[in-house]
Amino acid sequence: MVVYDERAAQETERIYLTPEMARQRIRTLEALDPKTGEHVLDVGCGPGLLVNDIARTVGSGGHVTGIDVSPHMLALARRRCEGLTQVSLYERGVEDIADERSHFDAATCTQVLLYVRDVPHALAAIYNALKPGGRVVIIETDWRSVLFHSSNDALTHKMLAAWDSVVPSPHLPARLGLLLREQGFAAIRLEALPILNTGYAPDNFSAGMAGWITHYAQEQGVVEPSEATEWLDDLRRLSDAGTYLFCVNRFIFSAVKV
Repeated sequence: MVVYDERAAQETERIYLTPEMARQRIRTLEALDPKTGEHVLDVGCGPGLLVNDIARTVGSGGHVTGIDVSPHMLALARRRCEGLTQVSLYERGVEDIADERSHFDAATCTQVLLYVRDVPHALAAIYNALKPGGRVVIIETDWRSVLFHSSNDALTHKMLAAWDSVVPSPHLPARLGLLLREQGFAAIRLEALPILNTGYAPDNFSAGMAGWITHYAQEQGVVEPSEATEWLDDLRRLSDAGTYLFCVNRFIFSAVKV
């Protein structure tokens, strides 16, 4: 399981400041459509980038509640949202919002449910926290769709298999629509949000993900440090040669509580 200590939280923040993730937040806001005065829940708020955006949209008459299980993530979020009195941040998991029944006008959940062992239970908690007619926007990645072009397919396969094993649900999007319907959500909409990089650079998403993948592959003993270095060096060489390619599909699920 991914553990977000201080270093990991800072690295995640760096990745979520990339242009690809900025575009994702814009699309998330469009799908969620927060309105002035609304109360919004951000499940797994991370470093608070989306909380900050939503808070400025709902204004001082609204409120945004951000929850995260990592105190290091919350420390970043608190710094980012300092001075926004319409923001509250709590160290909680999605299962800890059971007392927030019918409280929120909208909720968002970005790259959180893949870490959750009981996804139906988590969706039930979000459903119960929403008012009737409340909206939810969930973003998840299907890591089966990932493409890392490299010169060593066997090594790349080992890397990606190790990454899949880090979380309980690396391929959640394929069944998330059904789980939402079973929970009682309606008006379910699905949109693909591909992330494409044709160069390997510190300020893009795939470079950050390559670092995460090699870290956990080594931690699990799937590859030796020399193999991890070889894989990353190969990605850089391909980028220099103009043949680098990374793509993965994220999906935006939008739904309404009836």
